[in-house]
Amino acid sequence: MQSFEQIFQRAVKRKGGEDQLQLLLPPVKSIQEVCLQKDDRILSCMTKCIFQAGFNWKVVENKWPEFEIVFKKFKPQVLELLSAEDLEVIAKDARIIRNMQKIMTVPINAQWINEIADEHGSFAKFIGLWPTSSIVELFKLLKKRGARLGGNTGPRVLRLAGIDSFILSSDVLQALRQADIGLYGSATSMKDMQLIQSAFNAWHKETQLPYTHLSKILAFSVSENIY
Repeated sequence: MQSFEQIFQRAVKRKGGEDQLQLLLPPVKSIQEVCLQKDDRILSCMTKCIFQAGFNWKVVENKWPEFEIVFKKFKPQVLELLSAEDLEVIAKDARIIRNMQKIMTVPINAQWINEIADEHGSFAKFIGLWPTSSIVELFKLLKKRGARLGGNTGPRVLRLAGIDSFILSSDVLQALRQADIGLYGSATSMKDMQLIQSAFNAWHKETQLPYTHLSKILAFSVSENIY
C-alpha cells in the first residue's frame, strides 16, 4: 500500500501547489459540534441527500427553503405522524420536487431518528459519537435501517451533518485502487468496505489528518473535479 505522502504529493501537483490544495479542504466540525445539532437538521440532511441522488443538485438546493416550509422544518416528532393522505397532499405541492417515492422516506426516517433519540438522547449524538475508525459499520446501519440511505447517500448525509468521514466517489475509488490497497472491484461488498476502512485508518495514523481531508485529497490526486 502506498504511503499517504505519495498520494498527497500527486494531489499537490494536480492542484497547483500545497497552498492551493489546502484551500480546497473544508473545515471539519468537532464531535461536540455534531452532537449538539438538533435532530431536525439531521432529517433535513437526510432528505436533501435523498432528493439530490440522481437529480440536479442545484435544483434541489434552490428549492430547499421551500422544502423546509412544506416539511414543517423537518421536526421528526411531527413528520413521523404523516398519514398517507398527508403524503398525497405534499406530493401535489409545486414548491417541492414531487417524487412520491422520495417523499415517503420522510416519515420513515423520522420514525427511525425518534427511536434512536429515545435510546441515545438524540440521533445527532448517536452518529456524532460513532468512531470514525469503524464508520463503514455506520454506513451499513444507515442502509439497513434508513429509507433510501444506501450507496453514497448515507455517507453524504454524514458529511453534510459534519461527521468526519469519507465518501467513495468514483475518483476516491480510482485513487484507492491506484494506492495498491488490494481493492480491485467497485467496493460493493462488506469485505471491500473493511479493506477501505483499514486503509483510511492507516493513513489517519500516518498523517493525523481528518478522514474528510484524506478522502478529498485522494479524489484530488486523480482528478480535476472537487468532491
